[in-house]
Amino acid sequence: MVIVKRLYRFMLQTFTPLFLMTFFICMFIVIMQFLWSHIEDLVGKGVTMDVLAELFFYAALTLVPLALPLSILLASLMTFGNLGEHVELTAMKSSGISLFKVMRPLIVLISLVSIGAFFFQNYVQPQAQVKMWTLLFSLRQKSPALDIPEGSVYTQIPGYNLYVKKKNADTGQLYNVLIYDVSRLSAYPRIVAADSGRLSFTPDKLHLVLDLYHGNWYEEMNQSGTSKLGDELYRRETFTDKRILIPYDATFTRLDDETMRQQYVGKNISELQQTIDSVQQRVDSTAQDIAFELRARPLCGLPLRTVKYTEKGQEQVPVKPVAMEKPIDLQELISALPLTSQLSITRQALSKAEMAKQDCEFRGFSLVDDNAVIRRHKIEMQKKFTLSLACLIFFFIGAPLGAIIRKGGLGTPIVISVMLFIVYYIFDNTGYKMARDGRWPVWEGIWLSSAILLPLGIFLTYKAINDSAVFNPDAYRNFFRRITGLHQVRKLELKEVVINEVEPSVAISMLEKLNDNCTLFLSRYDKRQSFLEYWGGGYDKAMLTSLQKEVDEVVDYLGNSREQIVINKVMDFPVLRNLLTYHPTGNRRVGYALGALLPLSVPFYLIGIRHQRVLRQDISTTGRVARDVIDILERTENSEDNNDRE
Repeated sequence: MVIVKRLYRFMLQTFTPLFLMTFFICMFIVIMQFLWSHIEDLVGKGVTMDVLAELFFYAALTLVPLALPLSILLASLMTFGNLGEHVELTAMKSSGISLFKVMRPLIVLISLVSIGAFFFQNYVQPQAQVKMWTLLFSLRQKSPALDIPEGSVYTQIPGYNLYVKKKNADTGQLYNVLIYDVSRLSAYPRIVAADSGRLSFTPDKLHLVLDLYHGNWYEEMNQSGTSKLGDELYRRETFTDKRILIPYDATFTRLDDETMRQQYVGKNISELQQTIDSVQQRVDSTAQDIAFELRARPLCGLPLRTVKYTEKGQEQVPVKPVAMEKPIDLQELISALPLTSQLSITRQALSKAEMAKQDCEFRGFSLVDDNAVIRRHKIEMQKKFTLSLACLIFFFIGAPLGAIIRKGGLGTPIVISVMLFIVYYIFDNTGYKMARDGRWPVWEGIWLSSAILLPLGIFLTYKAINDSAVFNPDAYRNFFRRITGLHQVRKLELKEVVINEVEPSVAISMLEKLNDNCTLFLSRYDKRQSFLEYWGGGYDKAMLTSLQKEVDEVVDYLGNSREQIVINKVMDFPVLRNLLTYHPTGNRRVGYALGALLPLSVPFYLIGIRHQRVLRQDISTTGRVARDVIDILERTENSEDNNDRE
């Protein structure tokens, strides 16, 4: 019990610092991404640092759902990667402690983090999003700070273009000033030219004061473009000093939070559900009204239903049909009319149908907007829960993956984390856009990324607990060879210590038997099988299995030889495999049935006969190598007998 408590404490002390470190790193990255995406709204506005700090604080709170899952993935990868790299995880398993027991304290911690993330999403993030978007919209509406350049036209003052040839940065004095007043609706602007000037603001920061010295004022007087006197009139004024007052709001006005608070980003689950219910009720009511009016429309000038007013409200009552002695053929009646009358009737019917359609479409425009509002609110409600599940999923991906790859530090874990998070982010955005546009149901789009990564987490956890070689390249290489029928090379080395000595007579007997069985197999299958022979049974599975087992026994026995030449030659034995393509089925009737499923059986047959040809070559090579080894053993045995005689 004491050991388990120490283990739990050790895991928490190892994981928590890494988790906090990776969380702040991820938070810094996403804040920089936020700054880059909104750089145009912030730069050049002359905003004080306290306003920017407040904006980044609220932005950081809104970006927690993006940074938290990535930090959990990275921290769990680094934690279990370090344990595996330093053989600490192996020591725990050798002590009888399973991987799931090692993960248990962290599972409890991540579960608490997930619960906290839900309450954060429901109560904290709506307030933070309201504050952030309100500040951001306020900054977008703020006028830019005045920074008049030298030698170029400055157009940031509404209604005025200002050109300054030179300015004194220390005193604020402007030289060779040229002003174009384009605030009036005229083809000719007012132009003011001065030798020097100075810019300043009124105390309330609502007007720009421009003091000009030694200049001229040019103004076109005939704004209508015509003159009774036949000449265009203009005014020229020469001044020594002149003051121009220009409206320019340089203050930072914070917008009201109430407008943003009514949006879906500023509501918790209960408020979202209340809005969804009210809008859905309005949608249902509008749809019922449209259906009510469509059913009440007359058909061929005769009403099918009539409206009856009761205490409960309006009610449609079917009109009793007119009694007729026999059915009336409308087509016959219309055909009896002149062509002009037929054309008039057709046009009237088409016109009424078009009017009814346009009326329904016009009244349905409000339904489109209301349905979009409902989807937005449902998406925001679903996202309250997806963050908690994403935290658990990323932990059950990162922890077993770190235990499997056994690589700590920041290199490999960061690469794997970024790749997995990119996959998650792509699917999450795809599902979000599909749900937002109404192409998919909301729950299907929002839970798409979790549904894709959850099986991966279950698979990696299962493989890590059972110590499976998920990332062993040899396992995948052998599997690929079994599928494609490629050759597999044997690898043997001369043993320094041999327990079971190789008896030449026993080895020769085993090799002769192996050679005879290879000859027997090749004599039985000396040519390519036909289509019916292949699907009727293919090669004898029992015979091939026995031959494969016999080759392995010979290789294992001769692997104890003390002669390097024998070891080298034994490595020439091909690896015989028992592929499905050698014998597609053991039942003749089933094989014929599968063979009849054209065209799938033809490609499988072509692949199968190719693999059979390779197998015959391998068996032929096996017999040849067996004979070569027999010759080597006989020469070695004769050489030893001659040495003993001498």
